Amino acid sequence: MAYLKFQNISKRFPGVLALDHVSFEIEKGACHALIGENGAGKSTLGKILAGVYTPDSGSLYLDGKQIHPDNPLIARRLGIAMVHQELAFCPNLTVAENLCLGDLPRRLGWLNR
Repeated sequence: MAYLKFQNISKRFPGVLALDHVSFEIEKGACHALIGENGAGKSTLGKILAGVYTPDSGSLYLDGKQIHPDNPLIARRLGIAMVHQELAFCPNLTVAENLCLGDLPRRLGWLNR
């Protein structure tokens, strides 16, 4: 059984069909690369998984259970985070801190490094 499954994922933006019924599966421990031209939908698919966008249709499954990462915090709680291709959100933070942005470990209101 696939650990991560995208099933018929579609996403449309005004005037653009970014993803059209994309389906594929990833086994636990496997390493994959999404390769394609600019505008092929690679970032859109990643942002759907990371909770930045919601799909217009289709389903996501993690370890056999359907998931709905409607925002990045929910995705993070599922163990999913994304390093965006744009410049770092917070250049003063480490890569790990940027990955956990919004859910940083705290102690008494201060960042617990």
